[in-house]
Amino acid sequence: MLVDGEHYPPVVAAAVARLGGGHSVEGGIFAGGTEKLRGGEAEGLAALAAEIGVPRLDAVEPRSASPHEVLEGVRAALRAARADVLVDLSDEPVVGYRERFLLMSAALAEGAAYVASDTEVRPQAFSRLEATPALGVIGTGKRVGKTAVSGWLTRRLDAALRADGGVVVLAMGRGGPPEPELIHGERLGPQDLLAASRAGRHAASDCYEDAVLAGVTAVGCRRCGGGLAGMPFDDNVREALPLLDGRGAALAVIEGSGAVVPPVLADAALCVAGAGQPADYVAGFLGTYRLLLSDALVLTQCEPPFAEPGDVRALAAAARAVRPGLEVVPTVFRPRPAQPVRGRRVAFFTTAPESAAPTLSSALEEDHGAEVVLVSCDLADRRRLRGAVDRAATLAEVFLTEIKAAAVDVVAEGAEASGRELVFCDNEPVALDGDLGATVDRVAALAADRFAARAAGDPAADVEAGRP
Repeated sequence: MLVDGEHYPPVVAAAVARLGGGHSVEGGIFAGGTEKLRGGEAEGLAALAAEIGVPRLDAVEPRSASPHEVLEGVRAALRAARADVLVDLSDEPVVGYRERFLLMSAALAEGAAYVASDTEVRPQAFSRLEATPALGVIGTGKRVGKTAVSGWLTRRLDAALRADGGVVVLAMGRGGPPEPELIHGERLGPQDLLAASRAGRHAASDCYEDAVLAGVTAVGCRRCGGGLAGMPFDDNVREALPLLDGRGAALAVIEGSGAVVPPVLADAALCVAGAGQPADYVAGFLGTYRLLLSDALVLTQCEPPFAEPGDVRALAAAARAVRPGLEVVPTVFRPRPAQPVRGRRVAFFTTAPESAAPTLSSALEEDHGAEVVLVSCDLADRRRLRGAVDRAATLAEVFLTEIKAAAVDVVAEGAEASGRELVFCDNEPVALDGDLGATVDRVAALAADRFAARAAGDPAADVEAGRP
């Protein structure tokens, strides 16, 4: 439980006594404040603990300490008490809105619930893979490029681990299948995705994007809703775990959906955030919790129109205030056609904003030799997209599209109807500073080491990973 010195101790003691009816109170955290303490600053923690009826009090001052100090102090106290609930009896001015999210994040990272008088945030009941190391890729929102990063690292790691069984990827999405579905990416092409779409499936879901562009086997799952801490309201991910563990893969990549954290506790994790997001979405609110689950942070879209250099530096600094020493890799995305388009007249379909179109068009022309005759940023707007597809049929010989939104049921259908070739396009992350490949390799090695440690029964494996 967490208390402050702005409450008169007998009042707190009465609340603790009431709390004891439903909980075993193992300890407390004093958050500061002295207004109602008879001894003022001289009031000792041991004496205050005895007065309010708790076994011990640890001191953490959310308003004056750094975010990292608050998080570490609260987590240490919870761990020492082996607590499964943090009950917050504090209030303004000692603990405000920002501080409460730090408390929630610390509790969730220790597998404990956070409970206040009108608020409760529960940790997910995570499942685990028993036969396969797992690397998680989680995000801080939609359209931050999480699937692109996931596909890129899956392709890289699969090439390195192919002799040992390669990589299998699980992707959950708002458009996933009603039952977990195995998708063999090495054999998939446009006609296969068209057939899936015509059969009523969302053939541009993340699982198809991963399978086709990384060329690996993917397991498609669905989810609905997402809580503050990333718990889905409904999903079928757990039903998919036997499909993953039964593949004999060297590594499983577990990909989140938007800001939802999959209900599978990965052995190591990479967090993906957009540089144009508000800093509080990444390093505040319960973005803090996502950073606590992660071993590195990939910042995407680190260029105008998404973000200026100062924004990128500020976001990296905010993340490191939560996790000092956290490896942060700033990146940009560049289009990578899955087949050559050199010398071809190309219409490009993307979910990127209109302001990014000139950069993407230049990259296709300069890096891939395409003649870009049209760029449509309307993949998520079917009405506008249909008009763009009609225009493209009169201008282009190749329809180049990301596998997102209406890429299959509108763009692929339009390509077939007009007799145009369809080529899928990846978004490839390019590091502006640091080595993204080395970061991915390091996090994958962490996953393998931690998996081996827990397989050997080492009880410290999860504590060292910073996981509940």
